[in-house]
Amino acid sequence: MIPPIQIWTRAAWHPAFTCGGWAYVRSGGELSGKAGGERNTSLQRMVLAGLTTSLTDLQPGPVVFDLGDRTTAQVLAKILSGAPLTDAERPAEDLDLWAQLTTGLKGRSVTFKLGALTAGGPAAFAQAWADLALEKAKSAGTFTAAIPKPNLARIKA
Repeated sequence: MIPPIQIWTRAAWHPAFTCGGWAYVRSGGELSGKAGGERNTSLQRMVLAGLTTSLTDLQPGPVVFDLGDRTTAQVLAKILSGAPLTDAERPAEDLDLWAQLTTGLKGRSVTFKLGALTAGGPAAFAQAWADLALEKAKSAGTFTAAIPKPNLARIKA
């Protein structure tokens, strides 16, 4: 049995500046991660951007997502299982990202967790990078960048 790939994603958004950031850390071999941000965006878009970007070059096998957003996890789990969505749950915005997610995860075993931000752990690390990405997007605009390997080495697994 293939061990699951673990992905910790977090997002940050500032309502006054309407800018946001996202980050993910992914295991499955060695740790990898990316962060990014945008201006004139929403928290939901940042959550979805982190999730979709984490699927890039994803190896085959089961995936365990550790999210900071319960609503997105619940809706995505229902979509992947084929369960009907209520009108309130049905996505009305960011349909491009929802489509990328459902296509990228189709046929995979996917589990969602809502993990705590344990000091030094991957979720807290991803949150710190999402916060940093928000600040960079506020001043510099849209970007995506790999998290440097020396920084990833600081994660306490």
